[in-house]
Amino acid sequence: MTRRPVVAATALLLLPLGAAAAPHASDPRPRPGALAGEPSYVQRVAPAIVGLHVRADERAPSSARLGARRFGSAAIFDARGYAVTVSYVLMDALAVEAQLRDGTTVPARVAGLDLDTGLGVVQLIGPGPWPTATLGQSRDAASGMLTGTVGVDEDNELVWVAGTVQGVRRFSGFWEYMLDRALMIAPGSPSWGGSVIVDDGGAIVGVSSLRLGEPPYVNVAIPIETFVPVKDELIAAGRVVSRRPRPWLGLYTQARPDGVFVDGFSPQGPAALAGFRRGDRIVSVNGVAVRSQEEFYEQLWRGRAGDVIRVAVKRGDGTHVIAVASIDRYRLLRLPRR
Repeated sequence: MTRRPVVAATALLLLPLGAAAAPHASDPRPRPGALAGEPSYVQRVAPAIVGLHVRADERAPSSARLGARRFGSAAIFDARGYAVTVSYVLMDALAVEAQLRDGTTVPARVAGLDLDTGLGVVQLIGPGPWPTATLGQSRDAASGMLTGTVGVDEDNELVWVAGTVQGVRRFSGFWEYMLDRALMIAPGSPSWGGSVIVDDGGAIVGVSSLRLGEPPYVNVAIPIETFVPVKDELIAAGRVVSRRPRPWLGLYTQARPDGVFVDGFSPQGPAALAGFRRGDRIVSVNGVAVRSQEEFYEQLWRGRAGDVIRVAVKRGDGTHVIAVASIDRYRLLRLPRR
């Protein structure tokens, strides 16, 4: 069920030129707990749900795909005003404004980004007190588990959808992104970007990141277990410093039944000038054969940022080995100041 549903965020790279609407103020809204018809699990998490209006650097490559004006949901998990959302809403942000459930708006700042998982943290600026949601666990999640997806739209209306876990599986995206364990939630929420997945007790078990397929859609949700162990690092350092930086090429790939193919390039990545061509079929990484997007990432990430990666591609009747000096992608981003 939803009230006045709208698309709340543009999914990273799935809608290549999408742009979120510009921030705007809304009239105060009644407290969600006072509204009839909402399940108890929605009422428990709703006070901690905020809408994020983000102004990003127009010159940043992320703005070419996501727009410079973005919107997403977030959930406050820490009484100091820290809230979790998806990282693509926050990339290259210049200004962030958070809207609370009563319609009040407060400034916020990007506190941390974890591009490996696709999550980010903002901190609301002000004295509080801030209502907080409970961080649960999804280790026991399996097909058929009942869930709720809870977020807001750009009019600050609460949007919630009752659903179920359709599956728990590996998910890979073409922008050098992979989750070893992702929750597939159906039906999808129309306000998916940063909406939280909660269990029947209202505890957060995941964060909705992407929307796949056709109506009624499926949401890809990032399990909360990827966030809980590193949330303090994100707050303290702006990124996960205990994890070795992954080699990044800026190579966009397309997964097909007959292999993984080069489909494009990030303008900031070293792959753009390395000699790849669209349509090249990737056959090995550092001498190890790969047959899928997942295998490509597994071999690519065995090293560390800065390593030279040797990618063999099949082109026409020949095979070409292309050496690319990988980089640490975080060096290209606008990271939180400490």
